Amino acid sequence: MKYIKQLIAALSIPVLLAGCEKINDALDAEKVGAYTVSVTASTEMSGVATEGLKVVFENFAEGFRLEAELGAGATPIKGLIPGMYSINVSGRVEGADGETYYLNGSKINYAIFKNNEQLEISVSGLKVSPLVFSEIFFAGTNPFYFRNQFYEIYNNSDKVIYLDGLCFANLMPSAVTTNMPTWPATDGNQYAYAERIWKIPGNGTEYPLQPGESFSIAQWAANHQLPQYSPASPINCFPAEFEFNMNNPNFPDQPAVDMTHVFYNASASKGTLPQYLVSVFGGAYVIFRVPAGETYDPVNNAELRTRNLANATATQQYAKIPIRYILDAVEAGNNQNSIANKRVPSVLDAGMTYVGATYNSQGVARKVGAVNADGTPIYTDTNNSTDDFERGVVPQFRRHGAKMPFWNHMN
Repeated sequence: MKYIKQLIAALSIPVLLAGCEKINDALDAEKVGAYTVSVTASTEMSGVATEGLKVVFENFAEGFRLEAELGAGATPIKGLIPGMYSINVSGRVEGADGETYYLNGSKINYAIFKNNEQLEISVSGLKVSPLVFSEIFFAGTNPFYFRNQFYEIYNNSDKVIYLDGLCFANLMPSAVTTNMPTWPATDGNQYAYAERIWKIPGNGTEYPLQPGESFSIAQWAANHQLPQYSPASPINCFPAEFEFNMNNPNFPDQPAVDMTHVFYNASASKGTLPQYLVSVFGGAYVIFRVPAGETYDPVNNAELRTRNLANATATQQYAKIPIRYILDAVEAGNNQNSIANKRVPSVLDAGMTYVGATYNSQGVARKVGAVNADGTPIYTDTNNSTDDFERGVVPQFRRHGAKMPFWNHMN
């Protein structure tokens, strides 16, 4: 019976509206009565409250829009005019676990024709990591050109993040293999194991990254599309903010800021390799930050490095990175079958991304989950690179309207 009454009421709305003059100004609402609707946002996400979310009522037929902020529990929204609405609830909230979540829910073509109506909108969301890999190009360009590899990292939060001291590392094994290394059993699941570690220089406040901005680290921050390099390269890395300068005179230093080298084979020295090349078959990459008050020195602290125990004669040393330091991790492989030999702990990345071939000039780009009020993206981060990344894209910097930091050398 209740349903029948609601249906009759709903069907009567067009008649009622047709019988009214068009409301051309929100102030006219008082002539037909200003309604109040009580809104509750509900979520099944444990430990995530909805207080502080923004609710937007839009009556497109009348050009009427009203925004309000939700409080704890039911929030009265006053001053609505009767009519058909698109109602959206969205925003960022901090969960009980200290993580930031972006929540969103809506009701479309919802009829408001009754004063003091109780309205519940279900919202769901995703965890927003403060810094995420937004684009990675590792495959190189035919024929056998790999110096255009780069990594773009994006501020996915709503706060300024200082990049000074942020570390980048490639994990072992460097490519997908069935011969997995053996790490010390006493390590448990506490560490990821890096071949080489770099760090962004700075005094702590030199490299601020605003929400919606991104920066890139290039293997070599040159214009690879020049005739003497690789005209077929899909990307010109000259605008990159940082580069892995290996002091190779054949590939001279570029205007991009040099990353500070931290670790390779138990040494702070870069070694003798002519470039910092990661596998064109797809590597595993992390960004991490050492918590304030802690010291991390895998060069001088032997407890923070190990060799591969599966090979009794192996001497190469790898750095142990505490899992709790890591902000984001992405594992890449050859193709969809590579996940059978996954290298990265699932707590860091439950999936794997790929481009299907080497030297095909294709990269991977993180999917957009939502959009900020200024049009910049909020990237999806479900901790699963299989789901979070578009595969086989033409590499580019600052996709989806990401902004450039003011300290980029091109400004």
